[in-house]
Amino acid sequence: MAADLDMNEIHWLMDMFNTVDVGLVVLDRDYRVCVWNGFMENHSGLLPSAVKHKDLFDLFPAIDEKWFRSKSESVFVLKNRSFTIWEQQPYIFRFKNYRPITGKAEYMYQNATFIPLTNIRAEVSHICIILYDVTDIAVNKKELEDLNARLEQVSQTDSLTQLYNRGHWESTLKQEFLRTKRNGGSSALLMFDIDRFKVVNDEYGHTCGDEALRHLSKLLKTTLRETDIAGRYGGEEFVVTLLDTDEKGAEIFAERIRVLIEQSPVMYKQLEVKVTVSIGFACFSNEFKDHERWIEAADKAMYQSKKNGRNKVTAYADIKNDA
Repeated sequence: MAADLDMNEIHWLMDMFNTVDVGLVVLDRDYRVCVWNGFMENHSGLLPSAVKHKDLFDLFPAIDEKWFRSKSESVFVLKNRSFTIWEQQPYIFRFKNYRPITGKAEYMYQNATFIPLTNIRAEVSHICIILYDVTDIAVNKKELEDLNARLEQVSQTDSLTQLYNRGHWESTLKQEFLRTKRNGGSSALLMFDIDRFKVVNDEYGHTCGDEALRHLSKLLKTTLRETDIAGRYGGEEFVVTLLDTDEKGAEIFAERIRVLIEQSPVMYKQLEVKVTVSIGFACFSNEFKDHERWIEAADKAMYQSKKNGRNKVTAYADIKNDA
């Protein structure tokens, strides 16, 4: 009776071993496969007889061998369990993902536990790897992160021009003000305003005005460097923070965008609507007590351009003694 019970227990264990919804692999000290359960067979397409005593890295060349050996050696030597999660290593075995709910994932995301197995001399002669399919968790987390990133982007972006909105742009300017004040260097703030924008709206309609704003934002993006930060300040006003830019560099940038806008009419209902901008810029100065004073300086320079006949560039340094 006891013998029958023992045999039943072995049968149950083998049945569970092959039907459990986790991967079970046992490797010897030379990384040859000794045990391969039903989960591993189903997802790899390889029978236990086909993998037994075979080198793991020959069977699965896609495994990151350097990383895997480093992870396993600590288990062999220290005799402690080790864990890995999908955020660190998306998968160990490159199994296709066949889950209908998370069909967007090409491969199965996996967590794993590495367990030391000792022989009768208490030496770690083998390791057992338990592999968990966490594709649902991983995909849901990634989708949530992507959604949060999109929501954050929307909260920072002006919907009409797709430039940064005033709130986000001004927060970046404040950080740049503090950075430049602390570390030195030079940065410039540029503001420009569409000349006679009310006339455009009155003559062609607000839809044309919106198209003009979109058109200018596209032109502006073509002139920006990776480090420049552009935004819509409000209405028909645009702002650009030019990092690590001196007065000469700011003047060159401002003149380039002025000429580009002057030479690139807005296309609206097969009409060419010409627009120009008045530009002002101010380089960082320790005289500014905060970033708001910096904005005021660029704003004064911009309005000086309007006073001088519009479609011009003015540096705050040239007018500050008169301001």
